[in-house]
Order: sequence, then C-alpha cells, then structure tokens
Amino acid sequence: MHETAARGLEASRARTTRLTELDDVELTTQHSALMSPLVWDLAHIGQQEDLWLLRGGDRSAQGLISANVERLYDAFEHPRATRVDLPLLTPREARSYLADVRGRVLDVLERTDEQELFPFTMVEQHEQQHVETMLATHQLRDGAPVLGAGTPLPPGRPVPADAVTVPAGPFVLGVDGADAPGSLDNERPAHVVDLPGFRIGRVPVSNADWQGFIDAGGYDEPRWWSAEGWEHRTDAGLERPLFWSADGSRRRFGIVEEVPPDEPVQHVCFHEAEAYAAWAGARLPTEQEWEKACAWDPEAGRRRRWPWGDSEWTPALANLGGDALRPAPIGGYPAGASAYGVEQTIGDVWEWTSSTFEPWPGFEPMLYADYSAPFFGAEHRVLRGGSWAVGEGAVRPSFRNWDLPIRRQIFSGLRLAWDGV
Repeated sequence: MHETAARGLEASRARTTRLTELDDVELTTQHSALMSPLVWDLAHIGQQEDLWLLRGGDRSAQGLISANVERLYDAFEHPRATRVDLPLLTPREARSYLADVRGRVLDVLERTDEQELFPFTMVEQHEQQHVETMLATHQLRDGAPVLGAGTPLPPGRPVPADAVTVPAGPFVLGVDGADAPGSLDNERPAHVVDLPGFRIGRVPVSNADWQGFIDAGGYDEPRWWSAEGWEHRTDAGLERPLFWSADGSRRRFGIVEEVPPDEPVQHVCFHEAEAYAAWAGARLPTEQEWEKACAWDPEAGRRRRWPWGDSEWTPALANLGGDALRPAPIGGYPAGASAYGVEQTIGDVWEWTSSTFEPWPGFEPMLYADYSAPFFGAEHRVLRGGSWAVGEGAVRPSFRNWDLPIRRQIFSGLRLAWDGV
C-alpha cells in the first residue's frame, strides 16, 4: 500500500512537471481571468501537501513557508482573477518549495501505518485535479503550441446513436470507505436508491451531433432554453462551443484544426447542454441515473469498480491521463462498456447532469472539511465520468464533480436521457 501511495504521488507530480516546464513569463502570466497563473497552482499544490501530510491539517502549525506567504495560496481568500497581483513565489522558489515538501512527505509516508494512508490519496487527487485545471489554463492561453499535438488514440467505430434501457429497480448509489478507500466525502456513504426505468444514450453527444443543433438554429431559438439559460446565452453571445470558429475549425492547445465530427463535443456549459437535450427531444440524466448506467451490474446485483468490471484501468479501456490532449473518437472503447452497454462513461469528457450538488444521506465531511460542504446547493450542477485530462487515480464511477452552469472552459460534454423504457 505504501508503494501504491508513493507511485500515485509521483505520477501526479510527473504530470505537474510536464505542464510547468516553461519559462517564467508563461508561468507568471494570467492567461485568462477565469484561471490562476500557472505558478500559483504550482505553489498551491505544495502548500496543500505541506498542510495535510506534514502538519496533519493543523493550520496553526508552522509550515515550510511563512504564514503570510502561505495565505497567498488560500483558494477561498483569493479569487482566481486576483491571484496574478499577489506577491507570489517565483517559479524557481515554487519548484524548490515543491521539492522540499515532497522529500519530507516521502519520509513521512514510510513511517505511516497502512490504515492511515487516506490523506496521501486525498493529496494525490488534489494535485491531479490541479493538473486538469492547468490543462484548462493551457487551452485558454494564446500563442504557439507548447504541449504538442498529443499522443495517438484508438480509432472510433460505427456505433448506433441510440439509447440503452435501464429497467426500474434499486441499486447501490455511492460507496463506502472500506470498499473504495480513495473515495472522497461527497461520494459516501453507499445507500440503496430505487429508480424508475429510463433510457440513456449509448455514447456521448458528438461534434457532428452538435453541428446539427447549430445548423438547425438551436442557438437562436429561445424555446429550447430555460429562462436562465437563454439570458446567459444572450448576455454571453453564445453561438457555438468554446474554441470553435464559424468556419468549422477549432483551436486546441494553440493548434488550429478542423472540428473532428466523431469526437464527443466538449467545452459546452450546462445551459447549452440542457438546450441541446431539449432540441433533441431528450433531457440530461440525473446523476443517480448516470451512476446506475455506469456502474451497476444487474445480473450480479452489485456495483462494479469500473464500468467494464473490477480490473484495473488500462489505455485500452478509457481515455484518461491527459497525454492525448483531446477526447477519443466515438466507439473507441468497446471493451470499456458498462453492464448495460453504455460506452465512454469514464474519460473523454465530463458529462453534465441535471442534478444540483447535494450531500448523500449520512454525509460526513472528511479531514478536509471544506472540500464539498461549502459548495452544496442549487448554485452548482454535477458532472460525471471524468475527462481525457483526468488522472486515473482521481476518477471513478462514484466521483462527483461540480461547477457553475455557465462554465465551459472545463472539458465538459453531455449524454442524453429519456423517461421510461
């Protein structure tokens, strides 16, 4: 278990390093008001690791940087748009701090009882989440590409753009710490939920599908949009997914290319996803429906660890880890299908659901008490499944992401659902 924890920490650090091996100007520039300068993320990763793994979460204890400097990396105190104006550590100082913390953490890990490893898993996932955030920053930056074009992905295959049926009945929603020791507080506890029957899209909505919505005037027709969604569409001037151009091209990490018709659509906000679903004669799934379709095995009467079963993730099963720098073509992972035949639920794109972010019955905050609880309520919508940018250790069928319904710089797409069977 100690080796597993160490590998997870090192895997997340390797990803961080790849995204921040840039000159000081790139790291200290704020590429978008939506995002921090990359150097802030770099030092924040170290600050959180210092706090939780060297000081046990005791904010009053002295860390490896002064308390005044440490406050600069408080995500609640300093909104992203203002962080560029703070007296942050320089890139060289941030890297040195990060290395110092990690060296001490690995020493602590060797002395830690196997029953006390959750904080190390939590910190690994925190860094993986910031890696995805930094990838979003890279996508928003202007200028020549610095990440390359990405690694190859499996080819797609023809897949019916149909729905699979999920019959009515109970299933186990969520997980317990004993069965999923890396799970975070909002995923727990496991509990039985009885859902009506429904249908859900076999695959995510594709770029070609979305182009059909554009061509049909979907962005110009208020009847497909909620009142809140139409107001946002009008105020923000939404006409197509973020990074798409009217000429059929898109910008991806500094590379201008044709929009691939067979990829899952990404960079759409909740309001766009909801409008598309209405136009298509469908709706967005609830997160309970999504999790059942993804993880429940009706024949065995139990949850699967992954959609495809209990075996470990491999690159042949889902598009994770960020190396591809894009979603995989529709139909690229037949071996990754769930028991119901739903494909590409894990990786590729985060999928908007209709659900607001609420605690499961019996919710108890973990040692990082502010991870979930401050965000519960109707303001945030839940996304499921992870994206191509997510690290393997930071996603699972029970994982719940959330964001504001206007956000689309994230790697977000959708899957359709329908009532009844």
